[in-house]
Amino acid sequence: METRVAVIGIILEKPDSVEKMNAVIHEYSEYIVGRMGIPYRQKGINIISIAVDAPQDIISAFSGKIGRIDGVTARAAYSNYVFKE
Repeated sequence: METRVAVIGIILEKPDSVEKMNAVIHEYSEYIVGRMGIPYRQKGINIISIAVDAPQDIISAFSGKIGRIDGVTARAAYSNYVFKE
């Protein structure tokens, strides 16, 4: 299996979307290396970054599911190196 390391950057603009977002994150928890969340109180948003190690199609699906939640924006940045397991 080939995996890549990536960071999924998330901007959460609607607090009522947290539960849906966390459900998706839990669904992909086996691929998560780490997570950091920053509440940006002055702007009323949350900035979240999730480091993952997974096959590229899994990363794309994860990022896509997060990004389809109302009030949430997500993008993935991939490493260039492919790990073979």
